[in-house]
Amino acid sequence: MISEQSWADARVLWDYQKMHHELRPCSVLIGLGSHDLGVADTAADLYKRGMAPLIVFTGATSPTTRERMPRGEAVHYRERSLELGVPSSAVLVESAARNTGENIRLSRVRLEEAGVDVSSVLLVSKPYEERRAYATARRIWPEVEFISASAAVTLAEYVESLQDSRMVLDMLVGSLQRLLIYPEYGFMIREEVPAAVAEAYERLCAKGFTSRLVPAGGAS
Repeated sequence: MISEQSWADARVLWDYQKMHHELRPCSVLIGLGSHDLGVADTAADLYKRGMAPLIVFTGATSPTTRERMPRGEAVHYRERSLELGVPSSAVLVESAARNTGENIRLSRVRLEEAGVDVSSVLLVSKPYEERRAYATARRIWPEVEFISASAAVTLAEYVESLQDSRMVLDMLVGSLQRLLIYPEYGFMIREEVPAAVAEAYERLCAKGFTSRLVPAGGAS
């Protein structure tokens, strides 16, 4: 049973991760692989709205996706986008990345190989990882402008869609931890973390939502 306080703390972390960037057309859209096919849905919708002429889906597999996405996250995302009407000519696949840093670095390589000139990137992630993804991308590829986007859903709606509240809260805690410690290792730029967000994070850790925490110096 998850307490009302823990749900309140989770909403604080959820709201903090949302960047609230104003969407505009970009050179390319990069969809970050994960367990959530909703990233592919959002990417397809933004493509059809004219927000980018090209999509790169990036991601191999992880312990949370190995069974449900055996061909790799990026491949499953591509298949989903084609089902939603995105033409195959508008989708590139990067299928080796195993963490957010590699998502950005290897997507950049894939675009360079394809001869795509990039000045701006529409970065699509899970809703609870917008800020983490943005901070990582800014560190690895500082020459381009990044605009963050994700599905327009509430925390309650997201949990309902996945039917796994424990995983979502664990992921929220893990994402916030990375924003706190990864700048020290050069993995991402530093984002200001308000005291209320840090306190909510500490309470959730104390309640045991820690399965997605990484050891100091880890990268995933």
